[in-house]
This record gives sequence, structure tokens and C-alpha cells, in this order.
Amino acid sequence: MAIQKPSHTFTKIHLKALRTNNFYILFALSFTVFINTFGFAQDIPNSGGKVTPKKSNDSISVNVNDLEKLELSEAGQDSTLQDSVKPKQEFLTGIVTYKATDYTSFNNKEQKLYLYNEAEVYYEDMELKAGIIVIDYEKNEVYAGRIKDSLGNYSQKPSFKQGDNLVEPDSIRFNFDTEKALIFNSKTEQQGMQIYAPITKKENDSVIFLYKGRFTTSKNIENPEYYFQANKIKLVPNKKIVVGLTNMVVADVPTPIGLPFGFFPLTKKQTSGVIIPSFGEQSSRGYFLQNGGYYFAISDYLDLAVLGDYYTNGSYGLRFESNYAVRYKFSGNLGFRYENLIESERGFPDYSKSTIYNIRWSHSQDPKSSPNSRFSASVNLGSSKYYRETINQVNAPSFLNNTMASSVSYSKTFQGEPQVNLSLAATHSQNTNTEQINMTLPTLQASVSRIYPFEPKIGTKKGIIQNINFQYNIRAENNIQTTDSLFFKKEMWDDARFGVNHSIPLTTNFKVFKYLSLSAGTTFNETWTFESVKKYYDEDTKEVITEVDNGFESFRSYNFNASLGTTLYGMFNFEKEGEDKKIKQLRHVMRPSVSYIINPSFDQYYDTYEIVSADGLTTTEVEYSKFENSIYATPTNRFSNTIGLGLSNNIEIKVRDKDSTKTEPRKIKLLDNLNFNTGYDLAADSINWNPLRITGSTQLLKDKMSVNFGATLNPYALDSNNSIIDMWNIDNGGSLFRLTSANVTMNYTISNTTFTGRETDESKEENLRSGGRADDLFGRSQDFADASFYEDDEDEKTPSDLYTNVIPWSLRLAYAVNYSNVRREDEISSHSLMFSGDVELSPRWKVGASSGYDFKNKGVTYTSLRFERDLLSWRMSFNWIPFGDRTSWNFFIGIKSNLLKDLKYDKRRQPDKQL
Repeated sequence: MAIQKPSHTFTKIHLKALRTNNFYILFALSFTVFINTFGFAQDIPNSGGKVTPKKSNDSISVNVNDLEKLELSEAGQDSTLQDSVKPKQEFLTGIVTYKATDYTSFNNKEQKLYLYNEAEVYYEDMELKAGIIVIDYEKNEVYAGRIKDSLGNYSQKPSFKQGDNLVEPDSIRFNFDTEKALIFNSKTEQQGMQIYAPITKKENDSVIFLYKGRFTTSKNIENPEYYFQANKIKLVPNKKIVVGLTNMVVADVPTPIGLPFGFFPLTKKQTSGVIIPSFGEQSSRGYFLQNGGYYFAISDYLDLAVLGDYYTNGSYGLRFESNYAVRYKFSGNLGFRYENLIESERGFPDYSKSTIYNIRWSHSQDPKSSPNSRFSASVNLGSSKYYRETINQVNAPSFLNNTMASSVSYSKTFQGEPQVNLSLAATHSQNTNTEQINMTLPTLQASVSRIYPFEPKIGTKKGIIQNINFQYNIRAENNIQTTDSLFFKKEMWDDARFGVNHSIPLTTNFKVFKYLSLSAGTTFNETWTFESVKKYYDEDTKEVITEVDNGFESFRSYNFNASLGTTLYGMFNFEKEGEDKKIKQLRHVMRPSVSYIINPSFDQYYDTYEIVSADGLTTTEVEYSKFENSIYATPTNRFSNTIGLGLSNNIEIKVRDKDSTKTEPRKIKLLDNLNFNTGYDLAADSINWNPLRITGSTQLLKDKMSVNFGATLNPYALDSNNSIIDMWNIDNGGSLFRLTSANVTMNYTISNTTFTGRETDESKEENLRSGGRADDLFGRSQDFADASFYEDDEDEKTPSDLYTNVIPWSLRLAYAVNYSNVRREDEISSHSLMFSGDVELSPRWKVGASSGYDFKNKGVTYTSLRFERDLLSWRMSFNWIPFGDRTSWNFFIGIKSNLLKDLKYDKRRQPDKQL
């Protein structure tokens, strides 16, 4: 790059004041008068005379044919006209713009342009700002530096920006021809890395050399908490940093930590690289390396992390984690974990060897990509004892999970009239305690939208006839029930059951007496099954023999139903006109309903067999249905004619708002819902009334506490064998109702922001993917290999002198109690309180705990303590499970930046397997 001289673009750099000289003015006027007096113009000759030209013959005669023999002149053969050397390109290919606040001066003798105070120069992608800038046209160089104020302090450091690269030195010297530069005390930032060097040499736009430079991820480059010192550094902007002998310095104190050389990639794109493992020791497995491996940046849409664990006794583990995403279409993640666990050593009595695994897959589709079809997946399956026996720290909080569930589904909507919906799904449910697995592989469902055969072509539907509608539903299901030991083996298919169910509901609704809504309908069901049973009693073996017939069978059922309901509104005013009471109004909304259901008896699908008593004198007839192995409901052989009664309630009040600026009162929900449900069977010969079920929920403390409760009341008494008899409980010496069960659950979340109106939500993605809770009541997952763990808060808050005035804290509570008294056991079946909280004791110290108490068993539940220290560029944490069979601790300290996350120290004590 070169700078064009000012004389090329304008005549003068600055103007001088004009002066007057009378002598020269008079001399110029006299000279003008002299010219006007003695000067003559050219005259035109008079017409009339005629001049005849005189002809003469040339003495030299030239033959036309001789012209071909003429030699070319030397001037025509000059080689300079065809010179291959191109003319020198101009210095500048663009427009140079410069300005300064105080003055802009050009020294013609020195051929230098001076810009002083807030000087700026712009050329193409180069931008230079400084207190003073000097452009030397003789050497084609530019100098930029600071200026000194009246107190002797320097200000306005140079700022050199070219493209995305920004350098802020004390002074800079740049050559336009060679594009080389010398930069003194430079400071620059490259992909989160702060770089400082006393002397920097810029070779070109791509290579920069630094002498005795230092680099750090600290935000304060002037006084960093730590940095790496290197005598020789090569920087390729946005690509890499290559260093020689490097030493780590903490708080300006050199440490013995050093490297003979180093390579740090700088790129905005994902790059592949090694993941450094953490190390530790376990009593039963020896020393170990954990969560080490390699990260593959396959493309912009897909990545893969391969991680592994290794123990010196031979145990090992593998983890494959992959994330994929296509913008505006879909995104998801896939993970596979496998562990080969060895306890003790071969030959010892406590030696054991086992393998566990876990598969997780989550897929979501953008609704806009395909509005009429959708594919989704949420998979979490594997060994039932995986979370209890895993040796990886990532899975620590998930060992309390009792279930694992999966669902993969595809749905398609065919637009039209009527509309057809089709879905295909595979589901999985696994109990980790009993190791029982239920699967549907697959489930096909299809439905046709409601069809109104008598609806008017114009206007709304009115009356019983016009509201008649029906639809068609079909569900085909292949159900598999197996155990953890037979999962993914051919034996799991032995007990598979397949069935198809067809359903056609026919309903209508209309108004009765203007305020009552009546709906009535019937439902027809047809079930196809491919397995039926036949039972008989074998007198020789004294056993009931069940024979399975694998053939097509079907049965049909139907029922009738009707319901009548309305909505009642009640309002009570607490204040009269002119008054301003705190409680203004109470609103009560009731929704009573009466239903009538008829379920016919289908005796034709039942058969009997006789059991002979041991003495052979009596026989007992036993009834059974050959469709009892059907995956759908077996047709009933009991006629029922039931009237159902229901009442739902909603209660709200209006109170005076504490904010005097608000004119409208504030609404408070006393009860979101309070429901009463029971029924009376007209066809039963005894015990006609069903138990009264009461359920409700509400929100308290400004909707921070959610409360759910329920109770079951039975009006009938129990006999001496604790069996229900046809006698009112009050007639048996008891109360009107007998409380058979009750439950209350409460969840409460509160923090210091509760009272300021600012709330924060913390994501618990790892716990959710493992089938756990969305909160941290069971502890937190500490995945130090996860990039999100190293993410720093962008909004760095400056600690206040009055920090103790506002101490950030949060508390989460979960309370649950269940009461059971079905057969006079009169006991609390479960009663527990769980809590999790965090307190930020100082601007960078945070402590937290997750624990609980079991009131029934009188013991403390799973407890974990955590301590975190924010060391600006570093993060330190200590997690401790102080007691229980999973007693362990983990200490971690590492750099926050994802660029240097492998610089860490991780020490842990694993749980003792023998406990």
C-alpha cells in the first residue's frame, strides 16, 4: 500500500494571508497599456489580385515498384515500443480519507503530512486512529503514537484495525510498500484470547510475530490473573497461535508449569481435537482416567465426541455423544454409553464382572418445515441398573430415577373433508427396580375427523339432529412384555401380543331450557385378537390347564352415555358504594354435571369350567373369558347402569392492590379447582354407591407455591375381616364417610428475585434426558467435558460496596405425604420433604445443598453439598456427598474459556462399591 502525495490531488495544503504591493500593481497596469497601444492584429488582403502558382518538376523520379525494396527506418524498429515491462502501478487503488481535530499540516520540504489530536486515516479495510499520525511520502511509511497532555500523561493510544483484526499499541510504524509494521506494546484479541507483546512485527496481513509476548483469556489484559509467557510467538489471525518455550504465570508469579512448544487453533468454525481426561483413584478399581477422548467436527450440521474411561483393574467405559441440526428443519442429539465393570480381582470371593449400557436419543422437528407431518423422538433405555452402578461422574444425580421411558413417533395429516390423521409410534417403559419392560413395537393409529351428516350448508348447527356427528378410529398395537435380562434377545418375542381395535363414537349435543347443556352418544367397539385361551380342570394333576389358540378371533361391544351440565356464577360484594375495603369481591364458579352410562353384559364371550373338590363330593364352577389375554379391555359380563354426579368449583377474590398507582383491584385465586365425583349403580344388587373422590389444586404466595390435594371417602363399613359390607359406616358406629386415602403435594420456589420481580430459570438438560427431575432436588450433574460448563456470564456484574445488602439466594422445596386406610391399616404410606438451595455469600463465592428428610423412616435422604468459587478467568468447585452408600467427593479447578478448558485439575473420590 502507498500514500499519494497531496500535490497529486490539490495545489496547496494550506492558505496564507494575501498582502498588497502598490509598486507591482502599477507596473502591471503600465505593461497592459503598452501592449494595447502598439499591438496590431493580422490584416486581410484586398480582393482583386490573383496569384498564379509556379510549377516546377522534381528532379528525383521514384518508381512505384521500388517501394517494396525500401528498408524500414530505425525509428520504426525501436524495441521500446514493444517493451514487456509494464508501467509501475499507482500507490493507491482506493480513496484515502483522513482528518484531525487540531490541525492537518503538510511539510513540503520533509514530504510529511502531520495529523494531530484525534487523528484518523481510512483506506480500504484499514482504519488507523491515534493522538498523532505522521505520513512520510519519501519512505512511504506512516507513524502513529500517543500525545501528552499538560500534566505529562499520555492519552489517545493508537488503534489499528484491518478487517476483523484490531491492535491497540502504544505506537506503530507501518510501511506501505512492504506492508510490514513494527508495533510497540500491542494489545489484541483473537477468538477470546487476549494477547500482549512489547514488540510486534507484522510481516503481512496473514503473519504476525511477537517478542516476549503473553496471552491469556482474562478480560483484564493490563493486570490478568494469569497468563502464559513466551519469548517467541507466531500469530496467524483467525487461524492459529504457535509458541515456543512457554511458562505459566499466576498473579505475576512464575510457576513450574511449562511447555516446550504450543499450538492453539483460532477459528470461528468447529474444529476437531483431543479432550483431556480427568484422573483419580478408587479403592476397588485402582487408578483411573475418565471422560477423555476426541472431538470430531464432522460438518456444520453434525459433530461427534468419543469419550472413554479406563481403570487399572481392567474396568472401562465408552461414551459416544453426537449433536446434529439443520436450521429451520430439525435438530437432535444421540448418545450411547457402555461400561464394562470389574470388581476386585480374579480369584477373590468378591470378584464380579458385569456390563451396563444406556442409549439416549432426542429429535425435534421445526413445525414450519412440514406442517402436515411430524417426526419426534425421546429415547432413554438401557440396563435397569445402569444409573445405580455407573462409574461415571456425569450420571451421579440420576441413580434415584425409578423409570426410563422412550417414544418415537411419526404423524401425518391428510387435509381434506373429512380430515384423516395417521400416526406410527414405538414406546418403551422400564421399571429400574423390578426390571420389567413394556414395549409397543409398533403402534398404528388412524382417525377420521368428525362428520356431521345433517349440518346445514349455511349457518351454524342448531338442535339435536344437526349436531349429530360420528368419527372412525383404529388402533393396531404389538405389545411386548419382557425383562431386563431378555431385552434385545429372541426370547423377548415369545410373549408378544398383537391386536386391533376399531371404535366409532356417535354423539350429539344441544341446549335444554336455555341454560343446560345436554350431550348424548353411543360408542361401538370391535376388537381383533390373534390369540385366545381355553381352560379346563385336570383331575389327575389337580391343576387348571390353559391352552392357547393362535388364530384370528374378534368380539364386539357397545355402550350408551348421556351427560347434563351447566355453569353457575356467584358474586358477593364486601364493600358498599363509597367504601374502599381491602377485600372487595368474592367470585364462585360452579359447574355441576350429571351423567348416565349403560354398559351391557356380553355373556356370549364367556365360558366355564368345573373344579372338583379334594374329596370329590363338590364341584365349583369358574367363569372365564377366552379373550382375557387380549391387550385391550376384555368384554364385561356384568351389566351396569350408573348415574354419575360431579361438581367442580373455582373461587377467586378481588383485593385492593398495594400499588396505589393501579386503579384496578388485583385478582387472587383461592382455589383453582375443587372437584367432587361419585356415582350410583342402579343395576347393582348391593353397594350401589361409588366412593366420593375429592381433588383440588391452588396457587399460594403470589403463585410461587403450588398445592395439590386429594382424598377418597367411602360411605360403606368394613366387617371383621376388613371387607366392605352393604352397611352404612355411620350405622356401624363410625362417621358418615370413612377416609380410605389422602394425599398432599406442595412445591415452592423462592429467591431474592421473588421480591424484585426478576426471576431466572436454570436448565437441567442432563437430568431431563436421563429421565430425572427438571430441578436439582436430586443434585446436579457435573459434566466437566461439556462445553456449557465453561460458559461464562457475558454480563459481568461489578461488585458493589454494599453487596451485603443484596445477597443472591434461591430455595426450592417439595413436600409430599400419602395416607392409606383401605383396610383399617391407618398409616402414612410416605411422608417426605426435599429441598435444594444456593446462597451467594460474596460476589464470587456460592454454596448450595440438595437434601431432604423422610418423616416415615426418620432419616435424611440423599444429600449433596456444593461449593463454587468464581476466580474470574478460572472456576473452582467442590461437590461432596457426606454420608450414605454413595459417599464421595469431587474437586475441580479449570479455566472458564472453552479454548483452554483442557487446562484443569480434577480430583475425585468415587463411592465405595462394597458399601
